Amino acid sequence: MRKVFIIIAVFCVSFANAQAFKGKGDLKGQVGLTLQDGGTGIGVLTDFGMGENMSFGIVAGYMLNADEIGGVKARFEDRADLKVRFSANIGNVLKLDEHMDIYPGLNLGLRNFGGHLGFRYFFTDGFGMFAEANAPLARYDTDVNGFEHYNNQFVFTIGASFNL
Repeated sequence: MRKVFIIIAVFCVSFANAQAFKGKGDLKGQVGLTLQDGGTGIGVLTDFGMGENMSFGIVAGYMLNADEIGGVKARFEDRADLKVRFSANIGNVLKLDEHMDIYPGLNLGLRNFGGHLGFRYFFTDGFGMFAEANAPLARYDTDVNGFEHYNNQFVFTIGASFNL
């Protein structure tokens, strides 16, 4: 598995010629696979550049194959989540290649207040890849059990990023 990732990384670097975050007015769209305890799903994210190193956005997630709990299937409202977020795009601050961006930030969602840390790499002016980790910092319900756990846990997302 490690060899596959190394080959993909080398292949990706060979096509690099785009900027990952352009600052104020930049608009990104991302879609990816979410991986978490209890199932996998799809995440759709949008980021709007507010300044040289700041962006805000919207995140929507939906678990496609949620595990049953106690013989009961998850309903739509158990599988879906919506968040607004703020990110600090610090790739240029860390003096990374212009094709790369690291963006830590905070999210405020329907079920919790959390944080995220992401990485984007653009191969062309319009297409790149991203990976992002999300974790709740404060849950609205302190007694999280059953299906409430689905949107109140660590979630890893990997997928494609687009300049819009």
